[in-house]
Amino acid sequence: MQPRNPDDLEALRAASDILGIDALLSDDERAVRDRVRAFVDQSIRPGIADWFDRAVFPAELVPELGELGVLGMTLDGYGCPGRSAVEYGLAALELEAGDSGIRTFVSVHGSLAMGSIQGWGTEEQKQEWLPRMSRGEVIGCFGLTEPSAGSDPASMKSFARREGDDWILTGSKRWIGLASIAQIAVVWAQTDEGVRGFIVPTDAPGFEVSVLEPKGSMRASVQCELHFDDVRLPADALLPGARGLSGPFAALNEARYGIIWGAMGAARDSCEAALAHALRRIQFGRPLAGFQLTQQKLVDMVLELQKGSLLAVHMGRMKDAGTLTPAQISLGKLNNVREAIAIAREARTILGGDGVLLENSPIRHAANLESVRTYEGTDEVHTLILGQHLTGMSAFR
Repeated sequence: MQPRNPDDLEALRAASDILGIDALLSDDERAVRDRVRAFVDQSIRPGIADWFDRAVFPAELVPELGELGVLGMTLDGYGCPGRSAVEYGLAALELEAGDSGIRTFVSVHGSLAMGSIQGWGTEEQKQEWLPRMSRGEVIGCFGLTEPSAGSDPASMKSFARREGDDWILTGSKRWIGLASIAQIAVVWAQTDEGVRGFIVPTDAPGFEVSVLEPKGSMRASVQCELHFDDVRLPADALLPGARGLSGPFAALNEARYGIIWGAMGAARDSCEAALAHALRRIQFGRPLAGFQLTQQKLVDMVLELQKGSLLAVHMGRMKDAGTLTPAQISLGKLNNVREAIAIAREARTILGGDGVLLENSPIRHAANLESVRTYEGTDEVHTLILGQHLTGMSAFR
């Protein structure tokens, strides 16, 4: 048997698809995947190592992402693409194969900000914002997490009080993606009526943004801290359809669903880098791929990649059928991110010393996935969600 050609990526990818997951996809789904994959190859891969190294988010790609049809991808109407959950998942996978920061932009802007406006906003709010956001002309961020309220959003301190017909917003938010480049923020705050959501222009007087840096993870992305010093908002800034935490939690579940797929993109890219290197690298007179220990690493990585990818497809089908539950989303997020980190780390070992160079993706994916593991619910939070599902008892307090 002849060794595989390390330069034939499609053949390596086909060999890794041992379960034949590709055959589970429709022609339309594969077309979406291939279009996003081509975009990643042409517009993200050539620059991502430099962007990561310089901690730069490539904002020039935002209109291109809009043209690609991945902003608010599953939303219907208002100029949004209206694609299926599986198609969105495949797009998330391919984008994160490029970099977690790019997929995170699509998730924060499309699932969290646009999804909140679509789900809880007035017709006027939807007409005003969603068409421009779907084209990438207006960028939105999502303000829920606070310096002292991360995994426990019910403890948020931000408060909006009524003053006549207006609202006065005070408080702060932390780890808010995109805020320094966004034109609007969907902000959740306590009120006398419970937690409510607001559309807040980022240029409003009293709205301050500071970028959180330097970072060792998600460097080709933007995370910020927000401060609200008596920010005055008109009555029509309120998202009237959301009361309590059910609104932001619904948006978070949309973002978590995308992570189930996206993590497998980072894992797949890491596997491919490791396999190609092992086939090229000659040690002790033969390719590294010919040694038993290397083959065990490759097999273990592909086992988890295949299982995680199959899980993502299954959950996508359930989401399209309207049967996917929050506990199932927690299971997918917990498993796939955890396994993706293990895959990226193991892939780095196969690349040896060269594995720490940014020209090779596994070290970047491993660093990024540490952030993905934390945001949209830590391992601990998703473990307790699943524990509550199994036992019927909440262990959060």
